[in-house]
Amino acid sequence: MYPSRFRYEAPTTLAEAIAILATNDDAKVLAGGQSLIPMMKLRFASPATLVDINNIPDLDFHGADADGTYRIGALCRHAHLEKSTTLGDHQPLLASCAPLVADPIVRTRGTFVGSVCHADPQGDWASCMVALDGSITAVGPNGERSIPVKEFVSGPFQTVLAADEIATEAVIAPAQGTRVGGYLKLERRVGDFATAGVAIGLDMTGGTVASAGIGLTGVGAQTIDAAEAASVLIGSSLEPDVIERAANLAAEVANPRSDHRGSASYKKHVVETFVSRILGNVQREELQVA
Repeated sequence: MYPSRFRYEAPTTLAEAIAILATNDDAKVLAGGQSLIPMMKLRFASPATLVDINNIPDLDFHGADADGTYRIGALCRHAHLEKSTTLGDHQPLLASCAPLVADPIVRTRGTFVGSVCHADPQGDWASCMVALDGSITAVGPNGERSIPVKEFVSGPFQTVLAADEIATEAVIAPAQGTRVGGYLKLERRVGDFATAGVAIGLDMTGGTVASAGIGLTGVGAQTIDAAEAASVLIGSSLEPDVIERAANLAAEVANPRSDHRGSASYKKHVVETFVSRILGNVQREELQVA
């Protein structure tokens, strides 16, 4: 199918883009377009105006500030993170997730921030941002604001981003010690959406978990913050019984539906298994370092 007719705008400054959004009631921001364009072709989305931000400079970046804060710009592609030689040193969770996002074609054009803003319950990056307690920086006519990711998504494919705001970057706070973690995803074939996925971000100090976060992909109406499961890890050195407790709690908070990908009980079992596997890998790495 072909999309409905739309007006196309290609501003060259952030201020110009915000002004266009403010004066058009039904406008969408176009960054990578790997989610928006297919939805338009199927007429699941029919915006009157597309605001292409690819000509706006200084939005394609990722890296750590001097204090360890990690920033990912609105035009940073999945492939940029996948091919980064430094990402793993700062954000091992993101490094493990990057090769698992969609397929190589999508990773070449799709953007990290755009994926989080799309708010797909099966989106990989949103779970990572939840696990890392990240935030989204939004800029609009009233200035800039920082929105915690755990408050950013209001429902499936819905966020609290105002119609005249643009998400300019994703921000992850500095580590409290050594940052470790990982992402595991079950998919029917390479490049498919997640049947179930688990993102875990930990900060370790002296072999003890200083902070923890667990995000679940594809097992609910939106990305799930398994906060209780993460809380039992804090202060522990990842003993087997603690790992088992965290895995059980993560599976309990998962709320999947039975469908052609598998039964709800099967998906809960996958969540439990993935939590145990990621934490077990971290524990073994910590023991090797010690």
